[in-house]
Amino acid sequence: MDKAAFYASVRNGILGPKLEQNEVDGCEAILTAMQGTPVAHCAYALATAYHETARTMQPVREAYWLSEAWRRRNLRYWPWYGRGYVQLTWDFNYRKADAEAAEAGLIKPGELMTNADLAMRLDMSAFIMRRGMVEGWFVPKHTLARHLPARLGTPAQFTAARRIINGTDKAASIASYAMEFQEALVAGGWA
Repeated sequence: MDKAAFYASVRNGILGPKLEQNEVDGCEAILTAMQGTPVAHCAYALATAYHETARTMQPVREAYWLSEAWRRRNLRYWPWYGRGYVQLTWDFNYRKADAEAAEAGLIKPGELMTNADLAMRLDMSAFIMRRGMVEGWFVPKHTLARHLPARLGTPAQFTAARRIINGTDKAASIASYAMEFQEALVAGGWA
């Protein structure tokens, strides 16, 4: 991939005009995690992260603008509240992510269960997003392969893909982000 062409495209578009280092670091983590996937799949992962992280491309905590005390009082699944690019929630999802990440060699078995904040690490967050979107962890039966083609996606396909993460919430906006990221990936020669 020609990363200079990719970054020139996002700098002139969705992440521009000034590209911050944290945006590059976030994109790099996602590009690494999404290697080997079709253009549309990678574009949708980038768009999802862009939306879910308030455009920072950095993993966030659920209700990041509020305190941990607020999360403890108000989230029934505390301490297993949303973290990362796609807001991993609930203890059973953390257990699944722990097992998969340990099998992939990212962590030791049980490590995520004893330190849920590991889901905030760039590589872990990107890994969780990819595996969850590919395997339907977040909404059963809704996967990248179900909603997106093996090459370029359309706005309608990207809109439908929102079901993978969060129903139809902000689906049209995220589809437009995906189209911009897809254009940048094509410019960079993503294969």
